[in-house]
Amino acid sequence: MDLSKVPDDKKLNLCRWYFRVGFALLPFVWTVNAIWFFNEAFRRPEYNEQKQIRRYVIYSAMGSLLCFVLLVSWVAVFQVNRSNWGEFADKISFIIPLGTP
Repeated sequence: MDLSKVPDDKKLNLCRWYFRVGFALLPFVWTVNAIWFFNEAFRRPEYNEQKQIRRYVIYSAMGSLLCFVLLVSWVAVFQVNRSNWGEFADKISFIIPLGTP
């Protein structure tokens, strides 16, 4: 979709919709929203809806970054402690690695 052909009010609605969909634990949508609307929010000459689009772009980028940090933290903690957690770790694992019990 070419954003240059879309009216500004519809851009705002689309940006807002992507932001709300991201709350369904879909941080990838927030990433797409932040990248897709970055030029509209920060590089284009000022227009009425730009301030709101800018806010949604910033919040989408922050939400995406926060989810990424949480995911990486969880993976690191799980990988370090998997063998110490015993049966609980086996129950929450999708694939149980062979080796250290």
